[in-house]
Amino acid sequence: MVLNVLKDGEDGRRFLTGRHGEVSVSAPPVPADTPTFLVTKEHRRFEEFANTVRKNRHIGVCYGPPGVGKTLSARTYAGASEWEQWQRFDDADLGPIPPRVLEARTAMWTPTVTVSPRQIDQILPSICQSISWAVEYDQEGNINPFAHRDSRMSGLTELLIIDEADRLKPPALEQVRDYYDKHTMGVILIGMPGIEKRLARYPQLYSRIGFAHEYRRLSPEELAFVLKHRWADLGLTIEPGDFTDAEAIAAISRITNGNFRLVQRLFSQISRIREINQITAVTKEVVEAAREALLIGT
Repeated sequence: MVLNVLKDGEDGRRFLTGRHGEVSVSAPPVPADTPTFLVTKEHRRFEEFANTVRKNRHIGVCYGPPGVGKTLSARTYAGASEWEQWQRFDDADLGPIPPRVLEARTAMWTPTVTVSPRQIDQILPSICQSISWAVEYDQEGNINPFAHRDSRMSGLTELLIIDEADRLKPPALEQVRDYYDKHTMGVILIGMPGIEKRLARYPQLYSRIGFAHEYRRLSPEELAFVLKHRWADLGLTIEPGDFTDAEAIAAISRITNGNFRLVQRLFSQISRIREINQITAVTKEVVEAAREALLIGT
């Protein structure tokens, strides 16, 4: 049901002034030009890792440098985008629960920089219970916490993924451990390299960690696979015998060093430069010009 917050004859101009904040906490719509997710070997390795943590109900740690694809793999595994877009609709327009959400039975959460243990104590039960109720609704056709016992205490949620776990301070980590101890689900903490060593300082939490997974950069073969699809997104094909293509690929490989996010950012600039200059091919010069438009750390 859509709520009409406008008074009779009002055009909503009052929302242009004052401090109203964001009206909705739902995710924004997915841009139409969002690149298609590509299943790489690293993503397959993450899937295997997540399935193992989920099956054994342990705590797992996934770490890797920024931009390699940790968050994207986790969101794809959990069906997070489908879940967020499904929740954007009003109650009257809800369709079936996204299949990936039902298959994964995974809740995903990214803590804010200032998150407190009290907030964690409120947020984790809420997001995990939502997934459990979604599974219940698909199985039973309704949600009744008093009749369907399995969904109580998030009983149908099998995995919780916490992204940006580096933001969690010691009391917050203790709150996560407390939640884990009271439930029968696996937990994955995703962070930067070194998080696995940092967690060793907390024996009670560290003793519950059953798996660690390093998310690596794209290999040369995986990078070639990604570039083939990005060329196709531009309406082009890579010609093995074309020196121009080979030179452009070598430049991209050198600039990105297998960083998945950097590849995406670079191709956004490549597309812009080709359009502005009406260039049909992707050349080394186009790649270098795209590189100059980006801020890339050493």
